[in-house]
Amino acid sequence: MINKENLKNFLKEAKINTYAGIGEVGEKILGDRGKKFEYVKNNFYYRDIYFGFNPFIGEEIVFFRKKPIWGMNYYSEIIAGHVSAMIIYAFLKKALKKVPKNKPFRGPDNFNDKNFEYINTVKGTIKKCIGKEKIFYNKKLVYILNYCGGIIKEKN
Repeated sequence: MINKENLKNFLKEAKINTYAGIGEVGEKILGDRGKKFEYVKNNFYYRDIYFGFNPFIGEEIVFFRKKPIWGMNYYSEIIAGHVSAMIIYAFLKKALKKVPKNKPFRGPDNFNDKNFEYINTVKGTIKKCIGKEKIFYNKKLVYILNYCGGIIKEKN
């Protein structure tokens, strides 16, 4: 059985050191047009693969000693055209760098920067969660992402 605190610590670190920290410049383009981020520390391996730009869909998997132990799927879309995608995604990266250790799924519950506000609502724990993040610009909704995930157990 995996130590949940170690998993939370690793997830927080992996997320800060992949998309949130380095953005698209750190991704590997795959033959199927997917984009992949990876992070390794000790016996943990994190892989995040996503497809598209707007909308986009993706999956994060954490492996421990080469076995999948945790995963999360996400789907996102910019829903307003009055703010550029690049500006929205730049703000999103700022929010995601503040991923909380107790809920290392996306960003914090709330984050503000200039005219932007990030809100993350999640139910559950590292064992099983479902959530939604929203970005507002000048109090108007411009971006939504839905996610769900949890512990993975293989057949014995």
